[in-house]
Amino acid sequence: MAEYHFVSTWQIQAPIEQVWEEIRHSERWPEWWKYVVAVEELEPGDADGVGTRQRLLFRTRLPYTLGFDVRVTRVQPPTELAAEATGELEGTGRWTLTPADGGTLVRYYWDIRTTKAWMNLLAPVARPTFTWNHDELMRAGGEGLARRLGVDLVLPDAPMRQHRPARAARWAIPAAVLTAVLVALSVRRRRRHTPAR
Repeated sequence: MAEYHFVSTWQIQAPIEQVWEEIRHSERWPEWWKYVVAVEELEPGDADGVGTRQRLLFRTRLPYTLGFDVRVTRVQPPTELAAEATGELEGTGRWTLTPADGGTLVRYYWDIRTTKAWMNLLAPVARPTFTWNHDELMRAGGEGLARRLGVDLVLPDAPMRQHRPARAARWAIPAAVLTAVLVALSVRRRRRHTPAR
Protein backbone atom coordinates (compact mmCIF):
# COMPACT_ATOMS: atom_id res chain seq x y z
CA MET A 1 0.00 0.00 0.00
CA ALA A 2 1.17 3.54 -0.76
CA GLU A 3 1.59 5.77 2.30
CA TYR A 4 0.95 9.51 2.47
CA HIS A 5 1.62 12.02 5.24
CA PHE A 6 -0.16 15.36 4.84
CA VAL A 7 -0.33 18.44 7.05
CA SER A 8 -2.84 21.10 5.99
CA THR A 9 -3.01 24.51 7.68
CA TRP A 10 -5.78 27.11 7.68
CA GLN A 11 -5.91 30.42 9.54
CA ILE A 12 -9.63 31.07 9.99
CA GLN A 13 -10.37 34.58 11.28
CA ALA A 14 -13.08 33.43 13.69
CA PRO A 15 -13.11 32.47 17.38
CA ILE A 16 -11.94 28.95 18.13
CA GLU A 17 -15.34 27.89 19.50
CA GLN A 18 -17.08 28.71 16.19
CA VAL A 19 -14.46 26.89 14.14
CA TRP A 20 -14.58 23.90 16.51
CA GLU A 21 -18.36 23.60 16.17
CA GLU A 22 -18.13 23.28 12.38
CA ILE A 23 -15.20 20.86 12.34
CA ARG A 24 -16.55 18.76 15.21
CA HIS A 25 -19.91 18.30 13.50
CA SER A 26 -18.75 16.51 10.37
CA GLU A 27 -22.34 15.76 9.40
CA ARG A 28 -22.48 19.47 8.42
CA TRP A 29 -19.43 19.29 6.15
CA PRO A 30 -21.43 18.71 2.92
CA GLU A 31 -23.13 22.07 3.58
CA TRP A 32 -19.87 24.03 3.31
CA TRP A 33 -17.15 21.71 1.92
CA LYS A 34 -17.87 21.22 -1.76
CA TYR A 35 -15.92 17.96 -2.12
CA VAL A 36 -17.71 16.18 0.74
CA VAL A 37 -20.56 14.27 -0.88
CA ALA A 38 -21.96 12.56 2.21
CA VAL A 39 -21.38 11.88 5.90
CA GLU A 40 -23.43 9.05 7.38
CA GLU A 41 -23.42 8.08 11.04
CA LEU A 42 -22.98 4.34 11.47
CA GLU A 43 -22.65 4.16 15.27
CA PRO A 44 -23.04 6.81 17.96
CA GLY A 45 -20.19 7.31 20.39
CA ASP A 46 -20.15 8.26 24.05
CA ALA A 47 -21.35 11.62 25.38
CA ASP A 48 -18.16 13.32 24.12
CA GLY A 49 -18.36 11.63 20.72
CA VAL A 50 -15.49 9.18 21.26
CA GLY A 51 -16.31 5.94 19.46
CA THR A 52 -18.61 7.59 16.92
CA ARG A 53 -18.30 5.79 13.60
CA GLN A 54 -19.18 7.53 10.33
CA ARG A 55 -18.90 6.79 6.63
CA LEU A 56 -17.47 9.70 4.59
CA LEU A 57 -17.64 10.04 0.82
CA PHE A 58 -15.39 12.58 -0.90
CA ARG A 59 -15.48 13.61 -4.55
CA THR A 60 -12.11 14.89 -5.71
CA ARG A 61 -10.69 17.24 -8.32
CA LEU A 62 -9.62 14.13 -10.22
CA PRO A 63 -12.26 11.81 -11.70
CA TYR A 64 -12.77 9.52 -8.72
CA THR A 65 -14.46 9.41 -5.33
CA LEU A 66 -13.14 7.97 -2.09
CA GLY A 67 -15.23 6.40 0.64
CA PHE A 68 -14.01 5.36 4.04
CA ASP A 69 -15.19 4.90 7.60
CA VAL A 70 -13.83 6.89 10.53
CA ARG A 71 -14.02 6.10 14.23
CA VAL A 72 -13.46 9.04 16.57
CA THR A 73 -10.66 8.23 19.01
CA ARG A 74 -10.13 11.54 20.82
CA VAL A 75 -12.25 14.63 21.47
CA GLN A 76 -10.75 17.51 23.43
CA PRO A 77 -12.94 20.61 22.89
CA PRO A 78 -12.12 23.02 21.39
CA THR A 79 -8.55 22.04 20.49
CA GLU A 80 -8.27 18.46 19.22
CA LEU A 81 -10.28 15.85 17.33
CA ALA A 82 -8.74 12.57 16.17
CA ALA A 83 -10.03 9.53 14.29
CA GLU A 84 -8.94 6.29 12.67
CA ALA A 85 -9.91 5.60 9.05
CA THR A 86 -10.64 2.26 7.38
CA GLY A 87 -11.82 1.43 3.89
CA GLU A 88 -10.41 2.91 0.68
CA LEU A 89 -8.06 4.92 2.91
CA GLU A 90 -6.61 3.57 6.15
CA GLY A 91 -4.77 5.46 8.84
CA THR A 92 -5.27 8.36 11.22
CA GLY A 93 -6.47 11.93 10.99
CA ARG A 94 -6.12 14.62 13.64
CA TRP A 95 -7.46 18.18 13.76
CA THR A 96 -5.76 20.67 16.08
CA LEU A 97 -7.12 24.16 16.74
CA THR A 98 -5.18 26.97 18.40
CA PRO A 99 -6.18 30.61 19.00
CA ALA A 100 -3.84 32.74 16.87
CA ASP A 101 -3.69 36.26 15.43
CA GLY A 102 -7.28 37.12 16.33
CA GLY A 103 -8.62 33.90 14.82
CA THR A 104 -7.97 30.17 14.83
CA LEU A 105 -5.02 28.26 13.44
CA VAL A 106 -6.34 24.92 12.18
CA ARG A 107 -4.01 22.04 11.33
CA TYR A 108 -5.06 18.70 9.90
CA TYR A 109 -2.62 15.78 10.08
CA TRP A 110 -3.59 12.96 7.71
CA ASP A 111 -1.37 9.86 7.79
CA ILE A 112 -2.91 7.28 5.50
CA ARG A 113 -2.40 4.35 3.18
CA THR A 114 -4.39 3.75 0.01
CA THR A 115 -6.11 0.38 -0.33
CA LYS A 116 -7.46 0.63 -3.87
CA ALA A 117 -5.31 -1.51 -6.17
CA TRP A 118 -5.27 1.06 -8.97
CA MET A 119 -4.09 3.81 -6.62
CA ASN A 120 -1.28 1.62 -5.28
CA LEU A 121 -0.28 0.62 -8.81
CA LEU A 122 -0.14 4.27 -9.92
CA ALA A 123 1.44 5.66 -6.74
CA PRO A 124 5.05 5.65 -8.00
CA VAL A 125 4.22 7.95 -10.91
CA ALA A 126 1.00 9.63 -9.72
CA ARG A 127 2.09 10.64 -6.20
CA PRO A 128 2.53 14.33 -7.19
CA THR A 129 -0.95 14.34 -8.72
CA PHE A 130 -2.53 12.63 -5.70
CA THR A 131 -0.77 15.16 -3.44
CA TRP A 132 -2.03 18.07 -5.55
CA ASN A 133 -5.54 16.57 -5.40
CA HIS A 134 -5.41 16.35 -1.59
CA ASP A 135 -4.13 19.94 -1.34
CA GLU A 136 -6.95 21.21 -3.56
CA LEU A 137 -9.56 19.31 -1.54
CA MET A 138 -8.22 20.79 1.71
CA ARG A 139 -7.99 24.29 0.22
CA ALA A 140 -11.65 24.06 -0.74
CA GLY A 141 -12.49 22.96 2.83
CA GLY A 142 -10.75 26.01 4.31
CA GLU A 143 -12.41 28.34 1.82
CA GLY A 144 -15.83 26.79 2.47
CA LEU A 145 -15.46 27.02 6.25
CA ALA A 146 -14.37 30.67 6.08
CA ARG A 147 -17.32 31.44 3.79
CA ARG A 148 -19.73 29.65 6.15
CA LEU A 149 -18.46 31.68 9.10
CA GLY A 150 -18.38 34.91 7.07
CA VAL A 151 -14.68 35.51 7.75
CA ASP A 152 -11.34 35.64 5.98
CA LEU A 153 -9.12 32.65 5.34
CA VAL A 154 -5.35 32.71 5.27
CA LEU A 155 -3.45 29.66 4.05
CA PRO A 156 -0.07 30.11 5.76
CA ASP A 157 1.67 27.23 3.97
CA ALA A 158 0.62 28.02 0.42
CA PRO A 159 0.09 30.85 -2.06
CA MET A 160 -3.52 32.03 -2.19
CA ARG A 161 -4.22 30.41 -5.54
CA GLN A 162 -2.52 27.13 -6.16
CA HIS A 163 -1.83 26.27 -9.77
CA ARG A 164 -2.79 23.02 -11.43
CA PRO A 165 -0.11 20.36 -11.37
CA ALA A 166 2.61 20.56 -13.96
CA ARG A 167 1.72 19.13 -17.34
CA ALA A 168 3.76 16.00 -16.63
CA ALA A 169 1.95 15.41 -13.32
CA ARG A 170 -1.49 15.89 -14.94
CA TRP A 171 -0.68 13.16 -17.44
CA ALA A 172 0.78 10.79 -14.84
CA ILE A 173 -2.47 8.94 -14.18
CA PRO A 174 -3.44 8.33 -17.84
CA ALA A 175 0.15 7.32 -18.62
CA ALA A 176 0.28 4.95 -15.66
CA VAL A 177 -3.09 3.42 -16.57
CA LEU A 178 -1.92 2.87 -20.14
CA THR A 179 1.31 1.29 -18.85
CA ALA A 180 -0.64 -0.99 -16.50
CA VAL A 181 -2.96 -2.10 -19.33
CA LEU A 182 -0.01 -2.81 -21.62
CA VAL A 183 1.76 -4.82 -18.92
CA ALA A 184 -1.42 -6.80 -18.20
CA LEU A 185 -1.90 -7.57 -21.89
CA SER A 186 1.74 -8.61 -22.20
CA VAL A 187 1.48 -10.96 -19.22
CA ARG A 188 -1.75 -12.40 -20.58
CA ARG A 189 -0.21 -12.95 -24.02
CA ARG A 190 2.83 -14.69 -22.46
CA ARG A 191 0.58 -17.01 -20.45
CA ARG A 192 -1.29 -18.03 -23.61
CA HIS A 193 1.93 -18.84 -25.45
CA THR A 194 3.63 -20.65 -22.57
CA PRO A 195 3.29 -24.43 -22.93
CA ALA A 196 1.47 -26.16 -20.08
CA ARG A 197 3.56 -28.43 -17.86
